[in-house]
Amino acid sequence: MNVVLKLSPAAIEKVKADWGKFQKTSNNQYISFFAQHNGTSVSIYSSGKVMFQGSGAESAAKAFGHETANKPDFQAPIIGTDEVGNGSYFGPLVVVASFIEEDDVAWLKKLGVDDSKKMTDKHILEIADQVMERIKHLPLTVSPSKYNEVIASGYNAVSIKVALHNQAIYLLEKRIARPAKAIIIDAFTTEKNYNKYLKKEKHQVAGQVSLLPKAESQYLAVATSSVIARFLFLEGLKELSSLAALELPSGAGSKSDKVAAQILQSGDELGQYAKLHFANTQKAMKIAGQ
Repeated sequence: MNVVLKLSPAAIEKVKADWGKFQKTSNNQYISFFAQHNGTSVSIYSSGKVMFQGSGAESAAKAFGHETANKPDFQAPIIGTDEVGNGSYFGPLVVVASFIEEDDVAWLKKLGVDDSKKMTDKHILEIADQVMERIKHLPLTVSPSKYNEVIASGYNAVSIKVALHNQAIYLLEKRIARPAKAIIIDAFTTEKNYNKYLKKEKHQVAGQVSLLPKAESQYLAVATSSVIARFLFLEGLKELSSLAALELPSGAGSKSDKVAAQILQSGDELGQYAKLHFANTQKAMKIAGQ
């Protein structure tokens, strides 16, 4: 595996001192220091980044501040959260927390629940109702209008997600009969950053929260939330498309710029449909001649 750290000059000197006796020559012009020992290597780049590679990468990086997530080796009982819509200019932002119990695991696997990005929208639409009926979950859907209002009040794209994930977990904990053994969030920021924004929130969850990368591919609770959130996002996008009398695209590509320009030219309120702080807004205004 690979672990990349951005270290201070002093910390980089410590890496060189600790690994100096294992130093080897590197043909990469961007690497200023390279060392290898027992299947693990360390590369220091001219940019200041330090990359540990190999079987002992995490252990080696830990000596220089890398924090390894506390990853449970079970699937239930777990609360897992995920969000959909944060990367889409049009449509709502949806955060879902789901609680998976032991007897849900085989059922979800049989249904084909997985990371929603690996599933077709057709499959998600086919199974979403069954999943939502059986699995205890807490959805929070933020319309574009509300999203823009919250961003204008001082939140940013990360802090709004921290608030929503925290609130979804907090409310779900109140609805389940027993505590979850683990609470997993599909990592969208570092734990340090998450905890910084969390201090500003009124409600605090009871359980220990872990932010894990690619958690939706590892934990059914997170995958379930991913599926439900995708379904609710698609439904929300469909409703907004009907309201706009236009097919609003998912994502934040050039197609979104053109559709947003059409909305502006029609005199309709773009903030009803889109997250205005995205760069697409300025591009759309340019296309629309505004």
